[in-house]
Amino acid sequence: MAAQGLSPGDPSSFARPDEAEVSSVSLYLDVDFERKVLCGKVDLTVDKKKAEVTHVLLDSKDLNIIKVTGHGSGQVLEFSVGENISTLGSKLEIKLPSTTEMRLMLSILYETDVNSSALQWLPPEQTAGCKHPYLFSQCQAVHCRAMFPCQDTPSVKVTYTAEITAPPELTVLMSARRVGIPTIMPGGLKLHKFEQPVPIPVYLVSIVVGHLESLKIGPRSHVWSEKQYVEKAAYEFAETEQMLLAAESICGEYVWGVYDLLVLPPSFPFGGMENPCLTFVTPTVLAGDRSLADVVAHEISHSWTGNLVTNRNFEHFWLNEGFTVFVERKILAKLYGEKARHFSAIGGLKDLKDAISALGENSPLTCLVPDLRGISPEDAFSTVPYEKGHTLLFHLEELAGGPEVFDPFLKAYITKFKYKSIDTDDFKKFLYEYFPNNSLLKEVDWKEWLFKPGMPPVIPKYDTSLQEVCTGLCIKWMEWDAVAGGPCPFKPDDINNMSSGQVREFLAQLLEENPLSVTKLQTMENTYKLNSMGNSEIYFRWLRLGIKGRWKEQVDRALEFVVAQGRMKFVRPLYRDMYDWEDVRDKAIAVFKSNKSKMMYLTAYTVAKDLHLES
Repeated sequence: MAAQGLSPGDPSSFARPDEAEVSSVSLYLDVDFERKVLCGKVDLTVDKKKAEVTHVLLDSKDLNIIKVTGHGSGQVLEFSVGENISTLGSKLEIKLPSTTEMRLMLSILYETDVNSSALQWLPPEQTAGCKHPYLFSQCQAVHCRAMFPCQDTPSVKVTYTAEITAPPELTVLMSARRVGIPTIMPGGLKLHKFEQPVPIPVYLVSIVVGHLESLKIGPRSHVWSEKQYVEKAAYEFAETEQMLLAAESICGEYVWGVYDLLVLPPSFPFGGMENPCLTFVTPTVLAGDRSLADVVAHEISHSWTGNLVTNRNFEHFWLNEGFTVFVERKILAKLYGEKARHFSAIGGLKDLKDAISALGENSPLTCLVPDLRGISPEDAFSTVPYEKGHTLLFHLEELAGGPEVFDPFLKAYITKFKYKSIDTDDFKKFLYEYFPNNSLLKEVDWKEWLFKPGMPPVIPKYDTSLQEVCTGLCIKWMEWDAVAGGPCPFKPDDINNMSSGQVREFLAQLLEENPLSVTKLQTMENTYKLNSMGNSEIYFRWLRLGIKGRWKEQVDRALEFVVAQGRMKFVRPLYRDMYDWEDVRDKAIAVFKSNKSKMMYLTAYTVAKDLHLES
């Protein structure tokens, strides 16, 4: 047994699926907005792997376990809850009934904690409509155990059904297909039913309850949001079916039936979350010009890489995210050309450099396959598995002979491992089985790629043609002598003639240079009006430039931005930048503390570490 009772196969879980494995889940829950809890029961189908096994081990976190019984028999079963271990919660050990049956069903009566790390309960005033409360979940990486007792490891995949009762004026959605029409129950609550017949890791189980509306945006897609955003979202994501078709041409059949999108309230911590049948999306991608819809391409890609083929544990998270970025950019190439794929990869490298700088170039968490023994997956979360993983795959594609050779391998890889959870050795073995005679692939230094911290050992030679105009403008701003006087050499058309992606790249290049003077920053604002920019990716980089240049006028704007939305990609770097500026450090910490309770657990947890408020 691993240290502290954790699984030898997953350092982030107490489960022992090698002894007894959960194969299906049935949830029967009431949504109690007054108490801010989910209460009811979960039925688990448990398959013993050995006849002599007497207990099943589950993960739980801050759950009130009331009673455990044998499903159907009603036999009360003994259980114990172990000590709480940091962010990982506790081991729930249940004594199985004495029987020769290898498949058993258990019923667990329980309720969640008011401070469940999986659930965000919003009062009406934190919603767009300001009339109804709102609930949404975020279970990745290890928070499903705070929503129901489970084997919270991606090495275990389950099918699930759910019956959820909620106030009648609210809509319930889950990462599953809706079954029938919601019905009114005695007492006035409305019952909603769901089923997910495709096996998934439990971090993909999700729920949302709110005053929602929907619009159809494709033959298998609706967009859902509060009324105030639904038409804007429908416009923003109108190309969803085109992206799905492009993804199918790359990866094979889409097996999930429905592909809906949900625009969440601003406190959602990610750009998107690939919950099957219902992708969660941050409102920060609603740019008004579809320029940030590549987030949808990323989440669509997860329908194959991550949701069908899953990392066995979070040490191998790059198998989810590196592959997904790789497929996402192949979708961009299908829709907008190969140059767009390369241009996106160039921008990703800058994000990777920034992440590695923040973590430390020698940090073991910058390894592609980090050692997470004793480390929460939350502490390891960064751009590294995304962009370092993508860089490895792009390099392997070049060694294999290009996309025309590597694309069939990608489809074969997904076909071989779909519905399974794998690790990096599984991937490597299949790579060499598929390309048995490729001498270049045999020369890959896997130890350096997988276990050496810092930047990738090889950076592909990307097509830079879309980048050149950005580089030219960056150089012009860096070389301009703002003190010498004379007419301003810049004009609005400098960026008006660029795509939004190129404007983003231009600002990203400036962030890699020495900080701009306040005079230059003021001139840039007067010329380009970046403070009025509706594209969140551009505005975020512009705010960072201001903080790095010690432009005091931008501090309040940066603080307003980190309070207005909770996307970690934006919030964490800005808080880190303000922490590094001693004059505004205390103000930033005070703003964080006053707004911490409104943040999703994961955002508050990671920002507290960024601000050195927690070790």
